[in-house]
Amino acid sequence: MASDAPVTTVLGLSAYYHDSAAAVVDGGGIVAAAQEERFSRRRHDPSFPELAVRYCLDEAGLSLGDLDAVAYYERSDLKFRRVLATYVGTAPRSWSSFREVMPDWLSWKRRAPDTVRDRLGELFSGPVPEIMAFGHHESHAASAYLPSPYETAAVLCVDGVGEWTTTSIWHGVAGEVVPVAELSFPHSLGMLYSAFTYFCGFKVDSGEYKLMGLAPYGQPVYADLIRERLVDIKDDGSFRLDLRRFAFQYGQVMTGRGFEELFGGPRREPESPLTQREFDLAASVQAVTEEIMLKLARTARRLTRESRLCLAGGVALNCVANGKLAEAGIFDELWVQPAAGDAGGALGAALLAQRGPARTRSHTRTGGDAMRASRLGPRFDDDHIQAYLDASAIPHRRLGPEELSRAVAGQLAEGKVVGWFQGRMEFGPRALGSRSILGDPRDPAMQSAMNQKIKFRESFRPFAPAVLAERAQEYFDLGQPSPYMLIVARIAARQQLAERDSGQGAGQGAGQVSGLELLKVPRSTVPAVTHVDRSARVQTVDADQDPGFHRLLTEFDRLTGCPVLVNTSFNVRGEPIVATPEDAYRCFMRTNIDTLAIGGFLIEKAEQPAWPENDNWRELIPLD
Repeated sequence: MASDAPVTTVLGLSAYYHDSAAAVVDGGGIVAAAQEERFSRRRHDPSFPELAVRYCLDEAGLSLGDLDAVAYYERSDLKFRRVLATYVGTAPRSWSSFREVMPDWLSWKRRAPDTVRDRLGELFSGPVPEIMAFGHHESHAASAYLPSPYETAAVLCVDGVGEWTTTSIWHGVAGEVVPVAELSFPHSLGMLYSAFTYFCGFKVDSGEYKLMGLAPYGQPVYADLIRERLVDIKDDGSFRLDLRRFAFQYGQVMTGRGFEELFGGPRREPESPLTQREFDLAASVQAVTEEIMLKLARTARRLTRESRLCLAGGVALNCVANGKLAEAGIFDELWVQPAAGDAGGALGAALLAQRGPARTRSHTRTGGDAMRASRLGPRFDDDHIQAYLDASAIPHRRLGPEELSRAVAGQLAEGKVVGWFQGRMEFGPRALGSRSILGDPRDPAMQSAMNQKIKFRESFRPFAPAVLAERAQEYFDLGQPSPYMLIVARIAARQQLAERDSGQGAGQGAGQVSGLELLKVPRSTVPAVTHVDRSARVQTVDADQDPGFHRLLTEFDRLTGCPVLVNTSFNVRGEPIVATPEDAYRCFMRTNIDTLAIGGFLIEKAEQPAWPENDNWRELIPLD
């Protein structure tokens, strides 16, 4: 293809590490995007995203031969050099890991674009178009800036590692992302956070959000020790890890004896009881992470002189740090790519590959972003759903949109839990009202009930509120919209309970109640979505972006005077979010969800035949 030829229709891919995904873009914008895990039902599936590719091409009405190009999200040749250099530098201690992983690198991983070309040729008919590979952080930066609502912006990307880069600042201008500054492996904020995730007994590349949720139960008593012994932080946000205390560079575990000596004992065994040490470790590394992110943001502002910031990379999913950034006022506005992790790299690569008129970013003229509310996945019309329900002999009622909203809002107001399956599936890790489980946030028992009887997950984990965008400031100290549930904000003062009403005494954080006992203390008029530090991970729901979910919230507000609902992902612990009507019904029947609203149909648990499965299904889903 000539270098000046327009490139309009592109398939973007991320694969072979975690959260494989596919995306299709064309001259009209983003057409489709989805993670492979939603189709394969394997959490964080790293394999070639065959099913996601099939969906994206079908949604776009394209065959392989209709594409102008295929874009891959990283440079595997450069990544191979980093992997090899790391093993050479850490030999002989890294020999076991080297022996395990190097055969794949030597045989195919270092030539991932060639592997992609071969897989596409095997799986699909027609000629395989040109394969274009972009840098990992370049793909992140493009996913943050190009769909954002800003003409120009600073861009900050922070993750574990791509090829070599772990942290990067870019300038988004004139439809391009221009590199400004970067930090390189092994000095990585993502690796630092993952090391504590591992040491506290959670899974790396999966449990980081648990560590974030655990932090408010503790105090940052180890923060100074982390700064003194683990990470040297400069005023500009750059940093260096003391690698003598880490083990990730050797390839098999994140921490070893260095952490044990520093923090008074071995790592917590997975699934064992949490102790005050884990609470305090989580609070400490969260505080250090926020400090680094704030300093990096100030540097990005100084180097680009922009007033708006775009974020991507796995660390951009740390919505508590995002909330601190928004609150600090370093930038006037903040926009976070909803698929900020590696899945979003597929979208970023696809957008980077476009050349010519397709890169005009016409959406910025309307003031909105180009993500289509992140509803980029499969949809199922009522005819499809009806056929499934009839074929499976599932009792149901068919209702119009207004009637459905009234019925569901009424059940929620009565304390029932509802599975909400509507429209196109979300792209990214958050459920935003298309594949959601909903509850009444006013119920003090709702958080515990949903965690233990529906999600089957740890009791400490908080739930997020979905709130009518026009009423958000009545309930949350939120200075900007948060449509993608990626900013944490304080509960508004008018909704907080006074200490004497909430059961908290003066100085409670350091005295009377601590650890998981904090869960039992009500703190606001919406206790089910209020974390123990009086914060919440907010989703603002706009009538234009999601009229159906907005209609439901409006009806619930009419019935109760509360424009807020508990919104959590429609899945159980260890399972990907549901993608199909079959997935939704199975999850509904396996759990204590009371009602399923799927398309225009209402399904009541009490009316369903016995589910032909015992409790052993939980043993088949690996814990996250």
